[in-house]
Amino acid sequence: MKPWPIITALLALALGQAGCTNAAETKARERADASPPSIAALRAQFPSWYEPAEPFRVIGPIHSVGSRGLSIFFIPTPEGHLVIDGGLPETAAIAADNIRALGYDPADIRILLNTHAHFDHSGGLAELKALSGARLYAHEGDRSALEGGFYLGFEDRPLFNAPPVAVDQTVADGEAVRLGDVTLTAQHTPGHTRGCTSWKLTVEEHDKPYTVLVFCSASVAANRLTGPPQYPGIVDDYRRTFERVRDWQPDVFLSNHAEFYELPAKRKRQQAGDALAFVKPGEFEAFIRRAEADFKAALQAQGSES
Repeated sequence: MKPWPIITALLALALGQAGCTNAAETKARERADASPPSIAALRAQFPSWYEPAEPFRVIGPIHSVGSRGLSIFFIPTPEGHLVIDGGLPETAAIAADNIRALGYDPADIRILLNTHAHFDHSGGLAELKALSGARLYAHEGDRSALEGGFYLGFEDRPLFNAPPVAVDQTVADGEAVRLGDVTLTAQHTPGHTRGCTSWKLTVEEHDKPYTVLVFCSASVAANRLTGPPQYPGIVDDYRRTFERVRDWQPDVFLSNHAEFYELPAKRKRQQAGDALAFVKPGEFEAFIRRAEADFKAALQAQGSES
């Protein structure tokens, strides 16, 4: 599925409080509700983000513990547990309850990883950290936004704020994070945010290894690419990321929005008995081609064809 529904809705919410910088944004604002956006509006626009979902094992040690629309991944190890992303502030409790339902204690989380510092993926980190005492790892590019609790470039939009959370350790591109018998490698894929970080790991299923990519994002969403840009260098960051990931070929493609990697359909196949429902070579390549096309269209719509 294309990320355009999320892009359009977040743009409308952002423009409800933002000044318009070009004709395309003016039209988008005219379509948006005239009243300032609110949490209620966000809930109405994205109800699945707030709805509990049953936890389950995806593949190898990777479990899904997020809401119906926002993915949070849980990886247990003998030396404590690892969680990727925190969802919204409201979904931290969903994640904790789901971890308990799987038979683990969320207090045993030792490492929190964040794909990027946007409220729908960083919002629950502070609560999960307080619950467990876990250390938060993130890229330096997102550190200020995580610790300040803001959406970079939308510092004046309270709707997009998240509870501030301290980063205990920054990770560089290519750096390995190890816990127990699990090793994840950070891949800096900026654009969606300045510190956007994807994670690669290898898991086993039925005695066979599979490469897994937990992809940060490459959608434009509410980001301004021009006039002024969300952050300096954002367009070049997107372009470098598209060039870098173009040939990535993971066996399993995961991300932080359920629709990005067709979670509902795959889960149904898994429940019907397909143990490898999430193994789909070629899926990420097709996804990133669509994302790049969407980026180019957004860049043109925002006033630049360069």
